[in-house]
Amino acid sequence: MNRRTRTALAAVLLLGLTAGPMTATALAATGPAPAATVAGAGAGAVAGSAAGAVVDARRGPDVAALRAAIAGLPDQDATAALIRVGGEGRWTGSAGVRDLRTAAPALSDARFRAGSTTKMVTSALVLQLAAEGKVDLNAPVGAYLPGLLPASFTEPVTVRNLLNFTSGIQGGLTFGDTVEEEFPHRFETITPEQSVAAGVAKGPAFAPGTQQDYNNINYTILGMLIEKVTGDTYAHQAEVRIFRPVGMTGTSFPRGTDPRIHGPHNRGYQLIGGKTVDVTEWNMSDRFAAGDMISTTRDLEHFLVALFRGRIVPGPQLQEMFTVPDVPGATRGAGLQRLEVNGKEIWGKTGARPGYHTVVAATRDLSRTLVYSVNSTDAKGDGLKIAQRFAFPAFNR
Repeated sequence: MNRRTRTALAAVLLLGLTAGPMTATALAATGPAPAATVAGAGAGAVAGSAAGAVVDARRGPDVAALRAAIAGLPDQDATAALIRVGGEGRWTGSAGVRDLRTAAPALSDARFRAGSTTKMVTSALVLQLAAEGKVDLNAPVGAYLPGLLPASFTEPVTVRNLLNFTSGIQGGLTFGDTVEEEFPHRFETITPEQSVAAGVAKGPAFAPGTQQDYNNINYTILGMLIEKVTGDTYAHQAEVRIFRPVGMTGTSFPRGTDPRIHGPHNRGYQLIGGKTVDVTEWNMSDRFAAGDMISTTRDLEHFLVALFRGRIVPGPQLQEMFTVPDVPGATRGAGLQRLEVNGKEIWGKTGARPGYHTVVAATRDLSRTLVYSVNSTDAKGDGLKIAQRFAFPAFNR
């Protein structure tokens, strides 16, 4: 793999993690696993166990590299990690602690803030509505949300422009540009409407369809569009159209401004001012349809497989997710991003909220899938080292 390819992948799969004691389980497509062996314990960590079944080295993931990747948590970069690799051969692993105060082992089935992987769900909902004839992707957003865009938007912004980030709409209202700036306001509320109003008031950054600029405001507006078209809440539409049919029993959205993660979860931590601060409780309501989802690695894997197999979005509309607009530097379709690793085309999405970083990625034919969530102490930082440890072993065969 050349330097350019590694850098391109790292730009997509951003997260932070290094090594510590683990609990890992490697599962082959068929056959029983051998007896577990005890792994050594390090300072401040909990000893775990490791077990592995033989995976065809020609087709399966690089198990040795994956096991090495999660060895050694917690440390200054991360407190826990959950990984699921599927396709031709399967491997799952968990490492780290649930809570730094108690040093209890990390929960392998933990719920976590899935961040911008929410956008895959939002895109799927819009494309379902398009398949039902309720939304026209070529129609201006004003046809569904009259008066949303001010007169400064002289060219129409279409629904498709929102889906593939070519709208030209600028970012909305926030409590700051860094976690440090946002942290004192973590229990305060910015509504999606307030955020969008602030963004559109800035006027367009470029003419629709001429550039691609990734930001949350596009999918916040799409969430508002879903509610307008269906006459229902975004969260309920996601539940009845996707979560229930796919069997995503650990996935949900917070109720209103509730800052808690309900159900089993590993606590999230952030380095702020040189100190490790618990950031688990946080009102994420302003992220809405762009990044408010809480999920599990199992659920996200089920969603990914069902989506790619056309069980969530019909084929003609599903192709929108794999269609990158013909503009300079574009890499994103409707909710997914494209990259190439070792000659393989990979499609995926990252999600980052304070204390939690998530990656969902797969080959188009599902011969390899990857879902992981890391309790990173710099979840929104540059994760080149971590992408090299986790993403590359999953896709290097």
